Amino acid sequence: MKLRNRIGVDLGRKIRLEDGIEWAAQNGVRFIDVQLDTGENTLTAFDAKRCAAVRKLLDKHRVQLGLHTNSAVNVAEYSPRVADAVTDYLKSYVDLFPRIGASWMVVHAGYHFTKDKALRMKAGRERLARVAAHAEKKKALVLLENLNKEPEDAEVHYLAHTVEEWQYYWDIRSPAFRLSFTANHAHLVPDGVEGFVAALDFKRVGEVRLADCYRNGHEIHLQPGAGNLDFGRMFSLIEGRGYKGHYTCAFGSLGDMLAGRDYLVDRAHDAGLKVD
Repeated sequence: MKLRNRIGVDLGRKIRLEDGIEWAAQNGVRFIDVQLDTGENTLTAFDAKRCAAVRKLLDKHRVQLGLHTNSAVNVAEYSPRVADAVTDYLKSYVDLFPRIGASWMVVHAGYHFTKDKALRMKAGRERLARVAAHAEKKKALVLLENLNKEPEDAEVHYLAHTVEEWQYYWDIRSPAFRLSFTANHAHLVPDGVEGFVAALDFKRVGEVRLADCYRNGHEIHLQPGAGNLDFGRMFSLIEGRGYKGHYTCAFGSLGDMLAGRDYLVDRAHDAGLKVD
């Protein structure tokens, strides 16, 4: 598959899912993902009839769909009752996965409040292992994303934002559990894209997510070229490790992401990669 065709778009909350599938087909986008937490796209809005219609659209247009859980839901939650609700939330995404015709779903490791980091990490890993076991039964694929750093003096910090933290979850050995690598999040920490790529087994990577930002800066999803992430070098590193999966643009408007695909392909070409 040509590189451009492997670069997808994160619909997020921007558009009704069915309209997003049609938009993708009209613009030659083969991979999309969507969050199902709000508005017309909320999880509970998909009954059997609507799920069947979505599957039909995906098949008709040969578009692959990913689901993207909300990073504001703390996967590392341990408080009574709330902890069970978080597990139910993730399992609800898994349950919808086969009904809606999804191909992958992205999850997160949660966040901690500085002093309870070890307890949060343990709770999160145990929950993700249970969710992965549930995903096996549903023939779903769960991808754990590396998230962004927060300012050092912040009380709340996302987990799995460094190579070391992310690796803590890698021993969840399940055919339903793999990884989603967000390159711009790696660019924000000392490990950098090179450190993450060196540590990753790309046989376990099911997606690579893209936006621009500034080296060791703060979380911001810029149009490629507006920051200082070297996308040519990034493609060389990742493709050089044998990665053949899809990429997902996650910045700006739908139009911004379409334009970004062209920029990304050009940078890969400039780096000497075969793009056609």
